Amino acid sequence: MTSPAAAGVLGAQSAPAGFFSKIERWLQAMPHPALAVEIGAGFVAAARWGVSRGSLDAYAVEELPAGSVMPSPVETNIVQPDAVRGALRRVLNKISHRSATLALLIPDPSVRVFVLPFEDLPHRADDALPLLRWRLKKSVPFDVDETQVSWMRQSGRHGSLEVVAAIARQTILREYEQVLESLDARPGVVLSSTLAVLPLLEPSGATLLARCCGATLTTAIVYGESLCVYRATELSAGAHPFEPQSVLDEVFPAAAYFQDVWGRDIDRACLAGFGETSDLVRDALSREFRIGVQPISASSRAQRLDAQGRTLLRQGLDGLAGWAMNGAS
Repeated sequence: MTSPAAAGVLGAQSAPAGFFSKIERWLQAMPHPALAVEIGAGFVAAARWGVSRGSLDAYAVEELPAGSVMPSPVETNIVQPDAVRGALRRVLNKISHRSATLALLIPDPSVRVFVLPFEDLPHRADDALPLLRWRLKKSVPFDVDETQVSWMRQSGRHGSLEVVAAIARQTILREYEQVLESLDARPGVVLSSTLAVLPLLEPSGATLLARCCGATLTTAIVYGESLCVYRATELSAGAHPFEPQSVLDEVFPAAAYFQDVWGRDIDRACLAGFGETSDLVRDALSREFRIGVQPISASSRAQRLDAQGRTLLRQGLDGLAGWAMNGAS
């Protein structure tokens, strides 16, 4: 997805068979600066990689004052720009920021992601984009003509054509870009946080990811070549983000949809962002779906990270760790 200062929220590319090769190719189509920054609902973080792919040189993270960033697809996101700018300045100073261009990860609610069935879609971007905007028009609470859209083709069940589309308002993207530009840093690519995480998942079978960040719970299910389900929701008022029943209430409809449409069960689940209550959520999901549930840091792909890269996972910075899998260098 291109924007005035960013090369993309994902990239509009196709790829060889296999979901993870597709995701990696989709992401590989973008610039891959050695520096990545994540702006979350309650924190900012940055990581810098060396010349060797996946070799982490330095990272830093700082909490934000409550209410500094309020992720939304339509409303102002950077509510306290001075607080965000100050935290970003300190983080960048800690990692000896030298490069002007970086990758920027933003909260999931700021980027809407859809899996759309198509009978046909032109391969030329100029021809495909109007059709995608038309399909998305009734699915988003904003004017699609004022958005940035990126997409990837994939195979649905029985080989039908599907398109994974990411869409965000230009004004929302500019909020995040401008706070970095004020520090002489330019986002070369912008990506929603959970989409950056997907390459950390197991490469075989059907995998459910439940990822909590602030009050946002994102559920994704991948199988074979396909991203089958992507659902990001704000937990209801008064619901604790880490309460197992609240998680089950959100995950179950996504799992039921997958089982109904794809006609098969989920093989495993991965968790991210649940902190001290991970064990409670793991036990609840394991009982409900009768599957193995593990932290995303235990996946075979996550284990491919070097020791420094795995440190990002221990700090809960799975978005930045996933970016490393996409060739950060």
